[in-house]
Amino acid sequence: MSMKTNTARNLLAAAVVLALLAPSGALAARIKDVASFSGVRTNQLVGYGLVVGLGGTGDKRGSDFTIQSIWNMLDKMGVRVDKRALRPANVAAVMVTAQMPAAARPGTKLDVTVSSLGDASSLLGGVLLMTPMKGVDGEIYGLAQGPVAVGGFSASGAAASATKNVTTVATIPGGANVERAVPFDFNNQQDLTINLGYPDFTTSMAIVKKINQALGGGFARATDASTVKLDIPEQSKGNLVPLMAVIENLEITPDNKARVVVDEKTGTVVVGLNVKLTRSAVTHGNLQILIQESADVSQPLPFAPLGAQTVVTPETNVAANEENRKLRMVEGATLQELVEGLNVLRATPRDLISILKTLKSAGALHADLEVI
Repeated sequence: MSMKTNTARNLLAAAVVLALLAPSGALAARIKDVASFSGVRTNQLVGYGLVVGLGGTGDKRGSDFTIQSIWNMLDKMGVRVDKRALRPANVAAVMVTAQMPAAARPGTKLDVTVSSLGDASSLLGGVLLMTPMKGVDGEIYGLAQGPVAVGGFSASGAAASATKNVTTVATIPGGANVERAVPFDFNNQQDLTINLGYPDFTTSMAIVKKINQALGGGFARATDASTVKLDIPEQSKGNLVPLMAVIENLEITPDNKARVVVDEKTGTVVVGLNVKLTRSAVTHGNLQILIQESADVSQPLPFAPLGAQTVVTPETNVAANEENRKLRMVEGATLQELVEGLNVLRATPRDLISILKTLKSAGALHADLEVI
């Protein structure tokens, strides 16, 4: 064994020890949890197939594409039938989807999701027939088949029905076999690209500093807020797995822009760690308006002239009630102080959304306000 090989292995071993013994902060996260690596990705597969064996819960007579699919399948098997005589009550046309890792090889098992395409009411008890799974290039990468597992049930009678969860979507654990691999050789890459999940210059530079410290050289460099380029050390070329095991377990402290996210549909408010609130005076009072409609019926008096009629007169009552609240001082230099300051207002989550919007407009809320 040459001295150069021993030196390379010792350097890589030292990097592993440094990565394992490095102190981890309270907010530290592994690089693998905040970023993805070039070549380490999943590929989407999709296929069209038939689920058979349903107890009358399949597609209805109007699903022409299901009938055509049944006829095509039987024709390929040498069975001649009249298309007009087919009844698809026990058959459902489905779309089959799966995610294939780049490292998957022929024989690898994949989990698949089966979703009804027609008007079937349930896939419970069905079996998916052999379905080719294609990639975005149109090539077949896998075959799916097997009994489907539905995470719910549906039962109905003449006057009532009961349903739990969704019965038109099912799964087949390990239901697809990979037949061909993605043409990609991970070990022969000349460099690696690390893509951050959330772009941030501070985080990308922290990753660069940590990798260079662990590998003992200037191998990593940041090209923008979300991309870090890594030159492969000479001793790791052709065998990137040990190098990746070191890099993905390095711990850094992610830094993100201050952000407040509100969901007006559910009244959810999420406040980030670095959000600051300048000292402000805030008051928030609810305005409640009540409108009541009634009808006043006017009857003709006794001995009224001929032709007198009963008249219905609408009557509307409007009442307004506005809460009278005092101004309160709120501020927050830390997340805890911010929460305590907003809680002083005793506002509901939906009221808090309005308050945060107003504080942002006034320039007192120092964070991005995102409404989803």
